Amino acid sequence: MKLPRRNFLRLAAGAAALPAVSHVARAQAYPARPVRIIVGFAAGGNADTIARPMGQWLSERLGQPFVIENRPGAGTNIATETVVRAPADGYTLLMVGPTQAINATLYERLNFIRDIAPVAGIISTANAIIVNPSVPAKTVPDFIAYAKANPRKVNMASGGTGAPSHIAGELFKMMTDIEMLHVPYRGAGPVLTDLMGGQVQVYFGPITASIEHIKAGRLRALAVTTATRSEVLPDIPTVAEFLPGYEASTWYGVGAPRGTPAEIVDKIKQRLTDLGGVPMPMTPADFGKFISKETEKWANVIKFAGIKPE
Repeated sequence: MKLPRRNFLRLAAGAAALPAVSHVARAQAYPARPVRIIVGFAAGGNADTIARPMGQWLSERLGQPFVIENRPGAGTNIATETVVRAPADGYTLLMVGPTQAINATLYERLNFIRDIAPVAGIISTANAIIVNPSVPAKTVPDFIAYAKANPRKVNMASGGTGAPSHIAGELFKMMTDIEMLHVPYRGAGPVLTDLMGGQVQVYFGPITASIEHIKAGRLRALAVTTATRSEVLPDIPTVAEFLPGYEASTWYGVGAPRGTPAEIVDKIKQRLTDLGGVPMPMTPADFGKFISKETEKWANVIKFAGIKPE
């Protein structure tokens, strides 16, 4: 039977539209089962406390559980590798942050930029230059002068070699030409204990963990490391007010296995953008550019300081 030309054209147009229809249907059906959000830190940490309300928000709006799964270890590489090896279907997501951007330089085998698709930026929080009150410095210039007068006698604590608090301190050292002795710890808790005890003198750490100690006078914040002042410590200046160009923030977002369908990425991103108070509303492409810039920035610091993974 010969098919009339008009009918043939209609069928051809319908066939051409099938991929687009299937893409739309796939996005509309997503998620059809629980989704895992892999966090590379233990429960109760900064990343975990951000991931859990985010997961609850997504669960309420997308109708399926978004389950937080903590996979700490190997500097978040265990979590990253878990997601890299997962199917690219939107059902395994990664909580990403500066640690993954730093690890892209420290660990060449695990290429975070190549293997993880950016979905959305969630939040950016401030770190601060925090010192023991016995340190005779009330401002950033005072501290630089003190460190130069006492080379390698100032102990700089961090949450571990290659941790954001370590790299932020190394950036400060690189830009001020001072020498401090790096003392790595296993997380922020032990750092704060020894910082208050005077075993170490300075920490480039998150204010979320230290703000109560700062307000109580047990620790002193000289400056915040973000480009603008913090709303919770409005009287504390930024480092950049004394050292133009300095910026180091702790940021978090969501990634997925490379190859995850764009319509699913966009659906997750839209729900995250709707989250009240989100200060990093970026498209997936913009978030990818942000991660690339962060990776390049910290790569320069790592190479300058000669940092190697433990």
